[in-house]
Amino acid sequence: MPKSDSPVPDLSVPFAGLTLQSPIVLLSGCVGFGEEYTRVEGFSNKDVGAVILKGTTLEPRMGNAPHRVYETPSGMLNAIGLQNPGTRYVIDNILPNLPHSETQFWANANGTSLEEYAEIAAIFDDSPVTAIEINISCPNVKEGGVHFGNDPVMAGKVVEAMRPMTKKPLITKLSPNNADIAETARHCIEAGTDGLSVINTLVGMAVDIESRKPIIGNISGGLSGPAIKPVALWKIHQTRAVAAKHNIPILGQGGITSGKDAIEFAITGSDAIGVGTGLFYDPLLCGKILEELRDYLSKHNMESYQELVGTLQS
Repeated sequence: MPKSDSPVPDLSVPFAGLTLQSPIVLLSGCVGFGEEYTRVEGFSNKDVGAVILKGTTLEPRMGNAPHRVYETPSGMLNAIGLQNPGTRYVIDNILPNLPHSETQFWANANGTSLEEYAEIAAIFDDSPVTAIEINISCPNVKEGGVHFGNDPVMAGKVVEAMRPMTKKPLITKLSPNNADIAETARHCIEAGTDGLSVINTLVGMAVDIESRKPIIGNISGGLSGPAIKPVALWKIHQTRAVAAKHNIPILGQGGITSGKDAIEFAITGSDAIGVGTGLFYDPLLCGKILEELRDYLSKHNMESYQELVGTLQS
């Protein structure tokens, strides 16, 4: 048992050359462009290591036709289609109004060509974001997206195109729909990624039995939430060996809704933990997760979150 005078466990974490004040990262698409969650009374930026902004393309996008969101058992389907106002608008009109002194903000870059990815990286390089997440695995857009993420060589080429365009850390978001996620991770690491985001949503669909039509206007969408947690843990486990070999951190995500979930992800190899869909039904989830983490670390005589990472026993 921990001594009564034991220090409070340190929950700050190093990640891709950055220092996060908390292992919790709010995931892209779940908190808008960083301003939406601040409206919730009781939410604290101090609970969050970083906020990943909504997926951004070079030019504005209207997104997919409705329906774009549908609740499923223990999860959610979404096919927003990367609706956003474009990279320049985000930098000129959104980033200046965010509380950069309270937490970090990361961009989420999306493109339909290597050239577009590279240009977005160059534009965000001259901005207050502290890192750029590369979305090569979005399952609900018809151009780019899964095409890049499911091909290890193409995934590496996206990173390769962006790497010389920015000095900021690049964090590549990997697809669970990939036949060999470890091989994709290897290509991205060799191309110069500084971190890995594991995993993006799974591809799924839902059917209206009366009309006999797909409920999602895009037919398919990305499945997130607790339903995908076992898949996420397995994919992190598969990715951990190659990532650890090259000292590349993993942002683990997929169905985290409690401190217990976060602890499982840490043990499996998540250097930081992403929270997304869980925020829709509990906007104050982050503080609760951190409290459970502290209690667990103290109970097991650990002084920091880092001591827990990658401690899975065979």
